[in-house]
Amino acid sequence: MTSRHAKVFVLDMFHETGLTGSLQAVLESSAGSTIRLQREVWSFNEFQRGNGQFLDRISGFDPDVIFLVLDRLEGKQLRELMAIIFGALRQPAIVVSAGADPDQIIEILRLGATDFIVPPLKPNDVLPRLWRVLDQQRNKTPLALVLKKRLGLEQLVGESPAFLTEIQKIPLVARCDASVLITGETGTGKELCARAVHYLSPRSGQPFIPVSCGAIPSELVENELFGHVRGAFTGAHAPHPGLIREADGGTLFLDDIDCLPLQAQVKLLRFLQEREYKQLGSTKTNRADLRIVAATNINLENGVRDGRFRQDLFYRLNVIPVNLPALKDRKEDIPLLAYHFLAKYSRDFAKECRDFSPGAMAVLLAHGWSGNVRELENVVARAVVFSEGTTIRRGDIMLHSPPAVDSWAPYESFRTAKARVVEQFEREYIEGLLKTHRGNITRAAQAAEKNRRAFWELIRKHRIDMDAIKAGQP
Repeated sequence: MTSRHAKVFVLDMFHETGLTGSLQAVLESSAGSTIRLQREVWSFNEFQRGNGQFLDRISGFDPDVIFLVLDRLEGKQLRELMAIIFGALRQPAIVVSAGADPDQIIEILRLGATDFIVPPLKPNDVLPRLWRVLDQQRNKTPLALVLKKRLGLEQLVGESPAFLTEIQKIPLVARCDASVLITGETGTGKELCARAVHYLSPRSGQPFIPVSCGAIPSELVENELFGHVRGAFTGAHAPHPGLIREADGGTLFLDDIDCLPLQAQVKLLRFLQEREYKQLGSTKTNRADLRIVAATNINLENGVRDGRFRQDLFYRLNVIPVNLPALKDRKEDIPLLAYHFLAKYSRDFAKECRDFSPGAMAVLLAHGWSGNVRELENVVARAVVFSEGTTIRRGDIMLHSPPAVDSWAPYESFRTAKARVVEQFEREYIEGLLKTHRGNITRAAQAAEKNRRAFWELIRKHRIDMDAIKAGQP
């Protein structure tokens, strides 16, 4: 292991001896590395009166990084303190606080903090973040920043206040290594948001591993996340590393986190606390350094109240919340999004569509968009496929409506009626995607966010005639 060296200045603003002592113990526990530490205690009033003296102390020690230990601060005090520290110092600053709420965390990052750490402080969490901050500071290149911007934010289109309020958090959240919980209805772009957080972060060169917790059978979730060793159970003829190991160094995106079984929640909580886990069938403790970004389309606090989701895990995941608004709440973004998808699919399908007729745009603006941005994207993609000119017209816009209530037989049980409606939706959805993508199963599967094999099984299940689909394409 390569020996590492760092000079760290710890500024304790509120005589937080317990918290600062824990931080000092963690920093001094760095095996194989040398951390030279200087700690000073200043009250806010002392700092106001003598900030010039403080800056001289910093200059004399010349640290590589500054840890700032804070308790709660009022808005004006917080802004004044941050302006002095981040405005005058060239070193990266990591804030440690047990008392900040999510809005304060965002404000601290906006004012210049490089990272924000919430106790309890663990070596497996604090030290990797320290080294990552220093590596980022030493390895900044304009090319890397351009690449991150291109990969991270170009897909998040919109100018409405509700949308921008949340999206403007992403570059700030990205450079901080805290857990993020993204909420929003299905189709609002939660995975795009998670990818942006990853690609704008110091972890951008490492894996981004997305997983839908709702798509994994409950009895297999622990195995998928943490892996197993050979012989762990009947049929385990080969070891399975697990998604946490695959994401080591990068970001693990847990979509539909509300579907995680309680037993798996316990293991995930332990991993978030200790950065350690055991594979099924093994007594060996493994370590992994990764960031967790979780997402849900429900109010997770209701799940906590109902006992379906652990409160302690919720607080661990919800350090920084990002709430993506539904498309019906940002209708002023529909033209922007529609033209964005028009350009994308005109390019992908080698068409020359460049505009929407007033009638076509009126249809888009009047629709309810229960499927949000994803539904709008699919509608525009279909319109591009079937358009015969350079302008999308009203007749090219094909909207899917939910089945009429009177199509449900009143004598059917809820289970039977639901199964029939779901089957009808599946068939229409799969056929629509296949027509949109000219019978290309790979592209249709990607649009549905399903793997090719699972998508092919749906085609077989509904006996969709692929020859007829392809024959109907222009």
